[in-house]
Amino acid sequence: MMSKEIVIPQGVTVEIYGNKVKTSGTKGQVERQFQLEKDMKIEMADGKVKVSSEGDRRSSKALIGTLIAHIKNMMTGVTQGFTYKLRSVSAHFPMTVKVEGSRVTIANFLGERTPRIANIISGVQVKIEGQDLTVTGIDLEKVSQTAANIELATRIVGYDKRIFQDGVYIVSKGE
Repeated sequence: MMSKEIVIPQGVTVEIYGNKVKTSGTKGQVERQFQLEKDMKIEMADGKVKVSSEGDRRSSKALIGTLIAHIKNMMTGVTQGFTYKLRSVSAHFPMTVKVEGSRVTIANFLGERTPRIANIISGVQVKIEGQDLTVTGIDLEKVSQTAANIELATRIVGYDKRIFQDGVYIVSKGE
């Protein structure tokens, strides 16, 4: 039998319903349903979350570590939140980056007529200050996917990347 556990920090409440974990803190709440193997279970006892497996296979050990990391990220998100910083770089044409509802619009990218669009996932905020973009939220997966959507929207295909370095790039990731 293998198991790992993580201590629940001060100010965080964790609720477990079968394979669904819900964490709540000062910034909000994050809920996630996990795919578990047959012999695995998530339980809470003595201020700790414990993920255990009856089997001793290598894949079970890897999945236990992954589940613990996801639960730890959920706890960090509801207490501190996550922030990704991006920077827009334009050497050839002055591009404009705007937030319009649940989308980021990048106009005049490499002189293109049609704007490039990146989706903002619900629960994530995007702020623009000059050429810096800040993506914040409490769910790490949603924040990182939104930052990746913005970066991928300005991906250059068919040009020499050494010369055409225009785009929006992730500069830093953090809590």
